[in-house]
Amino acid sequence: MAETTNESFRQMSPAEFFYRNKEIAGFTSASRAMYQAVREFFENSLDATEVHGILPRVTVQISREDPNNPDFFTITVEDNGIGIPSTVIPDAFGRVLFSSKYKLRQTRGMYGLGAKMAILYGQQNTGKPFEIFSSTPSSKKVYYYKLMIRMDKNEPLVLEEGEWPKSSGWHGTIVKLTLEGEWSKRTKDYISVYLKRTAIIAPYADIIFISPSIEGEGKEPEITLYRRVTTKLPAPPKETKPHPIGVDLEMLKMMIAERPSANMKDFLMRSFQRVGEKKAEEILEKAKIDPRRRASTLTEKELESLYKAIKDTKFIAPSSESLSPIGEDLIKIGLKEVLQAEFVDAVTRKPKSYGGHPFIVEAGIAYGGKLLENLDEIAKDSLKGQQGPYVALLRYANKIPLLFDEKADVIWSIANSEEFSWKTTYKLEQTDVVAVLVHVASTKVPYKGVGKESIAPVEELRKEIEAAVQEVARRLRVYLTKKRKKQEAQEKLRLFMKYIPEIAQNLAYFVTDGKELREASKSLERELLEMAKRKVRAQLEQPEELTHIVPVALPVAEQEGSIEDPSTSEEEEE
Repeated sequence: MAETTNESFRQMSPAEFFYRNKEIAGFTSASRAMYQAVREFFENSLDATEVHGILPRVTVQISREDPNNPDFFTITVEDNGIGIPSTVIPDAFGRVLFSSKYKLRQTRGMYGLGAKMAILYGQQNTGKPFEIFSSTPSSKKVYYYKLMIRMDKNEPLVLEEGEWPKSSGWHGTIVKLTLEGEWSKRTKDYISVYLKRTAIIAPYADIIFISPSIEGEGKEPEITLYRRVTTKLPAPPKETKPHPIGVDLEMLKMMIAERPSANMKDFLMRSFQRVGEKKAEEILEKAKIDPRRRASTLTEKELESLYKAIKDTKFIAPSSESLSPIGEDLIKIGLKEVLQAEFVDAVTRKPKSYGGHPFIVEAGIAYGGKLLENLDEIAKDSLKGQQGPYVALLRYANKIPLLFDEKADVIWSIANSEEFSWKTTYKLEQTDVVAVLVHVASTKVPYKGVGKESIAPVEELRKEIEAAVQEVARRLRVYLTKKRKKQEAQEKLRLFMKYIPEIAQNLAYFVTDGKELREASKSLERELLEMAKRKVRAQLEQPEELTHIVPVALPVAEQEGSIEDPSTSEEEEE
């Protein structure tokens, strides 16, 4: 007799799931939805340009185009990137969890989900379709689609499409989305801050932002422009294979399913980085598996033995070629250009890893000049709750500015004005203001939550962030020490010059009989002035006073017991 129940069951498509759980992607309110939509399309534009060696030019425009619905806003983002092949466009924007980002390399987005969430949010609130124009560099045409996402089937619903011959060499993408939002000072501040902080780490980009007026502040749109100040681009990341330590049992099974006919020795060597012939033989010997066995013939018990053998084997650290750090030069250029500080410096740390995932920490620092007046609104708000010295944190993960949940971030726990010894060790005055930039680049940033706005306190990462901030703080201390010595020396010289004429005149009475008093006084005055200058120069040339700093205990090898010294080459191991 068949079992019966009053419950009904059905399958939910990915599009419907994320539509019902839009908060996962940051679409929590009308204001946050506008910020999130701008961010998703803007990041796609940067990934479509700089990674492919194209100097970005991105225009973001927010406008009210529906006079009957003043809360409907149209977001238009245009870039000069590589474009999207016409055959892929419908799925790229109309099918959730369909993306070019499912590769093991650093990208701004992780899941290719954000743009689709923005489209779903717009559909939900306005019923208006999404529009896109795109052309690749090799294409002779510009393609156009107007579409929506069918939530029940997770597939694109194309309403209109067209194509036109290209009359110029334009390539790139233009997207247009209408959603119900809120345009207030808070919304404007967050979008403006996001773009400004991006301009700091992307001084090679032209960024244009056209925003509507806030109610009560006039009717003309406001235009903000960040001009490109360098043509230097960061080195692009390269796609890489998984590191054995970062693979779990289920992933191992999926990888075997992709290479079912390979023998086990070839499977290990071709599927993983840092596994050469000798290492593959070592793993298979531990697992008691014949190297000639076909991968698809392994039993469940043999798969578990293989997984355990991998975990019991030591490997050199993951390759960092999948990462694309900003670089010290670009950080310094961006801080100088946008914040107009008198002193800037930056450091890019050597690659490290956690859990089989490589990462690089970078830090920058800015002090003095017009720093305070050029800080963004979020940074200024953060300063209000501090006692001094005042620290404005600029947090980034994979080149994305992190604006929310600042005090939940491991970066805050390290660099804030109360925990970090800015005043005692690094010689800042109580009223000093510094901007500290920290960037974490990784194939897997350990975010605290699904909102991806704060970084978790992974120990390996925490140590690298602390070491990076200490290094730029030391450089600032050297600068401040020299600056204060110079000020003190100049003050002493002014004091000497004030009294030297009188001293010289009085000394002249002791070295002359009074007939050549004037000449003797002038000669003594010159000699005393030279003595004063030598004294001042000697003071300026003194080295910085040694200050004891407790060093961060960085391991020679990786903290993970299964990773050897990263300086070992793969060839040496094989």
